[in-house]
Amino acid sequence: MPGTVLLLAASPVGRGCLVDAASVLPVLAAVAPPVLSGTETANVVELADPLEPQAVLTRLRAAATAPGPLTMFVTGQLQLDRRQRLPHLALARTTPATVRYTAFPWRWVADELRLRPPGSTTVFVDLHADTDTWEFLAGRPLTAGPSTELYGRVAPPPSRRTVAQPAYMRAVATLLRSGHRPSPAQLHQQALTRISGEENARPGAADLVLAPGRAWAGQPWPPAPEFTTVTAPPHAPAHPPHPPVPPPVPSAPSVSVPSVPPAPSVQLPGQAGRRSGPVSPDPHEEITAAVRDGRHDDAFALAARWEREALRKHGSGSEPVLHWMEVRADLAMFAGDAERSCRGWLALAANRLDAGQAPGAPEVESAVDRAHHQWGRIDDPARARELGAELARLRQRVPGRREGALDHVRRQLSQLQTQT
Repeated sequence: MPGTVLLLAASPVGRGCLVDAASVLPVLAAVAPPVLSGTETANVVELADPLEPQAVLTRLRAAATAPGPLTMFVTGQLQLDRRQRLPHLALARTTPATVRYTAFPWRWVADELRLRPPGSTTVFVDLHADTDTWEFLAGRPLTAGPSTELYGRVAPPPSRRTVAQPAYMRAVATLLRSGHRPSPAQLHQQALTRISGEENARPGAADLVLAPGRAWAGQPWPPAPEFTTVTAPPHAPAHPPHPPVPPPVPSAPSVSVPSVPPAPSVQLPGQAGRRSGPVSPDPHEEITAAVRDGRHDDAFALAARWEREALRKHGSGSEPVLHWMEVRADLAMFAGDAERSCRGWLALAANRLDAGQAPGAPEVESAVDRAHHQWGRIDDPARARELGAELARLRQRVPGRREGALDHVRRQLSQLQTQT
């Protein structure tokens, strides 16, 4: 099956530019498409210094819905918007005052890639951060979604009046120009080795290195003023207005996909026949269409059917079953059913633990964090008390990476005891 490659290089024009992002595109473009993709044939889409966030979103969405493996190479700089304090990929017209209107929200990357099957998506990034974003990322490492392999680095701000070079991405491109396509992990490590001398000689903080298993795995447990969830209802407005009109919440994809480790050798239900014979419909696409049309019950029933099929073929605790459990938990969230979503995440976390996964495994932590977040949205005190007790027991085994999670549950439960 042909692969898809998206080459994206973006940085502001003028004094706000931190990195010469577009300089790496000729080197990447010189690599044969099959080598870029790791497939026999590939379609390559190139975006050089795009002007509009919606143009980037359109190309990303098309790449995300294409069949076959997807590989992205993203070079540029990150800046925070002043209102929500969330990282954005700065585009050609971006200034510190207009990030929210002219830059591309990084969370849209994770949103658009969430429906893709695990193991089918790889993202390489070479990003530079301004001072505010660098401090932000110290506590919230960058992610591209739970089912995406993210490799690369985020570099600290360069010296004043200096435009940095995308050394990591240039090393990736140079290695690929040999015609040999190592595994993503090997390619990442080889690129880091090539630039180690240059980076060690550079003054200042060391880069934030991104690789599967090293990035922050879960969402924050309580709703917090500075936090916006990675996922959002699918019918949020897609086009942010121009200043000074207050912008709506950015568009998000229709549905979430599981936080399972990439496992190309594991076939989800319906995937076995894709390599030969008639191509069967992708259930994720059907679910996406149902959610976009507001047919949440249909989407949930379809995911439940595929979960039963996975259970019949692979057994309880298998990755395909866990995959569909997570899809159903996310579908409940999109439908606004916090109770059902919380129950789904709690069940998923318990099943992962019963299957022998460690309490500190990213997928286990992520499931508990999401259950915690949805629990905080349950309006019915009796149901909240019931699920809060279960969440507290689970938090004793899976405290997560944010301090005070168990204490937060206990405090909330104490308050709920006073409500009728």
